[in-house]
Amino acid sequence: MALRKSVRVGMVGLVVAATGATALAAPVRASSEAVPAAAGHEAVRRVIEAEVRDGIPGITVQVRDRAGVWKSTAGVGDLTTGTARGTNDRFRVGSITKSFVATVLLQMEAEGKLSLDDTVERRLPGLVRGNGNDGRTITVRQLLNHTSGLFDYLADEEYLDTYMRGEGYLKHRYDTLPPEKHVRVALSHEPLFEPGARFSYSNTNYVLAGLIIEKVGGRTYEAEVRHRIIAPLGLKATTNPGDSVRVPRPSSRSYSKLFASAPDRIDDVTEMNGSQGWADGDIISTTGDLNRFYSALMRGRLLPPKQLRAMKTTVSSPDAPGMAYGLGLMRLGTGCGTTLWGHGGGMVGSTSLAVTTEDGRHQVAYNRNGDWNVGSPVAVLEAAYCPTSAPAG
Repeated sequence: MALRKSVRVGMVGLVVAATGATALAAPVRASSEAVPAAAGHEAVRRVIEAEVRDGIPGITVQVRDRAGVWKSTAGVGDLTTGTARGTNDRFRVGSITKSFVATVLLQMEAEGKLSLDDTVERRLPGLVRGNGNDGRTITVRQLLNHTSGLFDYLADEEYLDTYMRGEGYLKHRYDTLPPEKHVRVALSHEPLFEPGARFSYSNTNYVLAGLIIEKVGGRTYEAEVRHRIIAPLGLKATTNPGDSVRVPRPSSRSYSKLFASAPDRIDDVTEMNGSQGWADGDIISTTGDLNRFYSALMRGRLLPPKQLRAMKTTVSSPDAPGMAYGLGLMRLGTGCGTTLWGHGGGMVGSTSLAVTTEDGRHQVAYNRNGDWNVGSPVAVLEAAYCPTSAPAG
């Protein structure tokens, strides 16, 4: 979905977002920790500096390739103090969480604990019913590749006004919201289409996926992610917040334009209850940890070949030509022909992208600490993978 319809978005929403933004006067302060310069690094730096000039408060980016690790920042992490963004900042990754969730369910399938063709009804009896919604006709696979037809609870206007926009957000940002509430919001709407008929990105799918993880695993979704992914990969800066309202340090402030009627107004939205994201978007991480995760995923360290092939089996998105969605994983082609796998996401005040080449040898991850649209969401990727064709900035 587009950024300002809901700032908790997936890669599809980031790419097709087209709403404008009023420029914010923030200084371009760039810093980097460079390895021997690969051709794309200076092109990436130019892009992030241009995005800050166009109004994003600050950006942090990391590139990992055969030459090593390169980190850079532009802009500020705190509009009040002018403190620069940090190369090791932690941030809310939003829908990048979906790649972690899908990986856990695919591990469970490899262990014989479930099948991708199990129905939602089998795993969550009686939960998905009403208004034409029927968990007996929806499979786990259809949740993970967004072909379930279930309404996205973040497209519900009442929910958006209460929890994601304007005074509603400011009033309710500290509320604890159980995942079942999100399911109820979605089921108050009729399904968009028959299961399997087409693709439509829905955060509801991954709330249900998280509930299935808990049912099958016998412990919380967060515990499964820590046990199966975070601990084995040593992702020391990656956490699930639960109902905490803070982002662990080091981190920057997060900013949002919450009021359509006041497009120049910018609010500090750093603090919010983590339960408002949950399995569709709650993880907090860094560019470095996200790059390590996607590299390990593509190299087969997390999934057997059969499950990795299933994860990379895609359906097309009518809203984003040239992009396709697998199981919690998106495929994107660059202008110079490089195929990338990864995800994007946003929470209020934060938008991120993280991708890798299929061989797991070249990753790029970056985060903006503002949630409004500026420029092309994939400009950093084009600069990193196609530096000779990147604009001068």
